[in-house]
Amino acid sequence: MKHYLVIQLARFGDLVQTKRLVATLAARPDSRVHLCLDRSLEPLARLVYPDAILHPVTAHGTGLDGPEAVRAMLVDNRRAFADMRAVGFERVYNLNFSGLNFRLAALFDPDTVEGYAWKDGQELISPWAAMAMRWSDHRRLSINLVDFWAAYCPDAIAPQRVNPPASGRDDGRGDGRGGGLGGGLGVVLAGRESRRSLPVEVLARVVGTVARARGVGRVVLLGGPGERAAGQAMLKELPPAVQAMTRNVAGQTGWADLVEIVGSLDLLLTPDTGTMHLAAHLGTPVLAFFLSSAWCFETGPYGEGHVVHQATAPCLPCLETRPCDHGLQCLGPFADPGYPRFLATGNPDHAPGGLLACQSRFDALGQTYAPMIGSDPDAEQRAGFRQFILSHLTGDHDSIRKGLSDMDTLMAQRVHRERDWITTAPMRTITE
Repeated sequence: MKHYLVIQLARFGDLVQTKRLVATLAARPDSRVHLCLDRSLEPLARLVYPDAILHPVTAHGTGLDGPEAVRAMLVDNRRAFADMRAVGFERVYNLNFSGLNFRLAALFDPDTVEGYAWKDGQELISPWAAMAMRWSDHRRLSINLVDFWAAYCPDAIAPQRVNPPASGRDDGRGDGRGGGLGGGLGVVLAGRESRRSLPVEVLARVVGTVARARGVGRVVLLGGPGERAAGQAMLKELPPAVQAMTRNVAGQTGWADLVEIVGSLDLLLTPDTGTMHLAAHLGTPVLAFFLSSAWCFETGPYGEGHVVHQATAPCLPCLETRPCDHGLQCLGPFADPGYPRFLATGNPDHAPGGLLACQSRFDALGQTYAPMIGSDPDAEQRAGFRQFILSHLTGDHDSIRKGLSDMDTLMAQRVHRERDWITTAPMRTITE
């Protein structure tokens, strides 16, 4: 039996987005997958990864209160570290750039660690992770995070095997319509970063329009305790008929409740959130609103048939840690008075400027998004970049050298180092 460890100490959405990597390791003969994660996400991980052996640690301090709790955390963490060190892992995939991740890597032979390792007091970054850091200055061209983490494995499973397709595939109009499961419309009130979420009054117009256009019988408002008040405020903004069928459960759902609700929905309206990734995991159709720091080609819903409305302002994607110097220009398409009409009709002539409506699809590299309405100014360069990355992963060096345009060559020089060819094993995708 070969044991593999995935260290994923980030938040809710990142845990779900590790699925292609975890599924790849689980598909190997005679393998057991272990997952080290923040203790607060352990109940969710048992639902998403029921066959994985979990090693929960306290990474974010969630739920700690007082010195006794801190001491208990230290004791529990030391026990978890000792348990992991005793396993003897074939390979360790350490996915996050953080001080704790580097220190955790010190538990293992650095030659077995992919991602972020520790050797003789030094922090080491593997070539694939280092490449990603170099292309982070060109985020409009980036690849999906699910595919990035999976690419640590040359035998990554086919992307179509990761999540079920969205039930009730969209009809191509860009409005997220299709068949359904009967659970109505779910609405995620806000994400962890405020600028990437729609304001209450804008979201209320969207919800009212979509609920009437689809003829749903139930609307469920979702979020954490911090969104409870936003849900109450939005209820007041909804048309009376929609308000009467709407229930605000923000802050009232455990992980099992959330999985049950999201799995039953006909459609989920959401910004870039962990709940969006959970819906994709379950095959629930998503209509996502991406603006500010959220860029669908990086972190859009994974699977076939989801719809994303992506703002395309030239300043995107930004960093929410920095103030916006453009007057929230990316919010403009969603706040445009004509946007509800576009949602209701799906008519391209009704789409506001600065908006790209696209549907999630797969290519040879993994998840991508095909424009249905609007113009993608980066499409040609992104296609070249994706081919460059695919050729790198498959070891097809000649294809890169022969096919690169002058622009592609400049991009390759910025993100690539000659030694990267030497240290990367060719990828072969499992398709059966």
